[in-house]
Parts: sequence; C-alpha cells; structure tokens
Amino acid sequence: MPAEAEGPARSGEFVQSLDRGLAVIRAFGARRPSLTLSDVARETGLSRASARRFLHTLVELGYVRFDGREFALRPAVLDLGYAYLSSLSLPDVAAPHLERLSDQVGESSSVAVLDGTDIVYVARVATHRIMSAAIRVGTRFPAFATSMGRAILANLPEDEREAFLASAELPALTAHTVTSAGKLRAALDRVREAGWALVDQELEEGLRSAAAPLRDARGAVVAAVNVSAPVRRGDVAEITDDILPPLLSAAKQIEADLARIR
Repeated sequence: MPAEAEGPARSGEFVQSLDRGLAVIRAFGARRPSLTLSDVARETGLSRASARRFLHTLVELGYVRFDGREFALRPAVLDLGYAYLSSLSLPDVAAPHLERLSDQVGESSSVAVLDGTDIVYVARVATHRIMSAAIRVGTRFPAFATSMGRAILANLPEDEREAFLASAELPALTAHTVTSAGKLRAALDRVREAGWALVDQELEEGLRSAAAPLRDARGAVVAAVNVSAPVRRGDVAEITDDILPPLLSAAKQIEADLARIR
C-alpha cells in the first residue's frame, strides 16, 4: 500500500513519519541500488515533496548518498540491522557447522529465520553462486517456495500455519511452484511428518534445496538450515542419499550448541 494512502487502523502509538522513512530505505535493493527522486516517490507512494524530505534527511544522517541525480544507500544503513544480528547467538553458533557441512557435501549451506511471509538469511557459507540473485545475510525470499521456509512453516502451531495459508500470496515463481493453498498444506504436512523439506525448482529453475528445522531448548522451531544444489548435480535421490544425512546431522549439532548457551 502506498505510504501516504489510507491504511488499516493504527494504534495511537504509531509514528507515521517513521513508517514512511523506513519505506524510503526499503525502496532500494539489489536490483535497484540507485534511484532518482521520482523513482523513490513511485516505489513508496509518497509525494515528491515528502520523498525529497525523507531522502535528504537520510543523506544528512549518513544512511544515503546523493550524486546530484540519484540516491543510493551507504554502508551505514547496515547498522540498522546489526543490533538484531548481534543479539542472536544463532549465526555465531551455526557458522562452524555450516562450514563443515559445505565442505562435506560440496554445496552452499545457510540458516534462515521466518519474518512474516518471508525467510531472511542470518548465516551462510557459499561454495559457488547457484542463483541468478546473489544471496547474502539479510536476503529475503518467499517462505512458501523455499525449503527453509517450509521446514519452519510446517512446524508452526496449527493456528499460525493456517493463518499463513489463508493470507499468503502464492505466485508462480517457476513452472514448478506450488501455487495452491491446498497443495501447500499437503506439502507442509509431509514435511512435518518427515522432519525435513525438499523444494525442487520452485524458487528458481535449476535449483534444488533440502532443509531441516532448528529447535530451541523448549522444542520450538526458530529457524532452519539448508543445502542448495544445482539440478545438474543429479536427481532427487542424490539429495536424499548424499546431502540429507549430513544436513540432519548438522541440524542436531546446531540445536545441541544452542541448548548449551541458552
């Protein structure tokens, strides 16, 4: 919804100007690293005057640079996410396990958490680039079409899982993407029963991924760990035979380390 459009009722504590300023930051991304004033106004739904004020405020604060025509984020914007990441023990705990897992299977491995309808990468070891989009800490993908997303969604409390299925958009990202809530529900049931998830070319053509949930000391699923591999590596049996056992082992080791420090 455009930032200046009429939206859902907000609490009396809601600060609309902060909401709009964050919308300006979110307008930038890997596919649009530099934007003109008109671009930002269009992406956010703000008027040009409002967009200009927010952009120049961010310039003065050091979060955005301006070359006279286009605006772009500066490295200081990373500080906004650092407080969250530094409060997590998960990335630090997972890192050595991801290193060993990637060395063992010869493929990239990652850990992600669920944020709304997306997964967000919080730790990653990349052996080579396997997607058209670069993946790094902070990258987001639709949870429904990813193995890590399904590993987490399948283990949500039933009311939360049903709320997700009722509200999430399920666009066809490839010819293989599950776009039916009923079929996705069945897939999540299978994941919950099996204890791991496999997504075959649903996020991007030519990419398969297997994931296992990560539980905290209370048994609640808080994240997922995965291994991604190109289709050219072999068929699905290659994933289940060669990649799944090390992946499940790594998940147990990460969970054990998390339990010890919390």
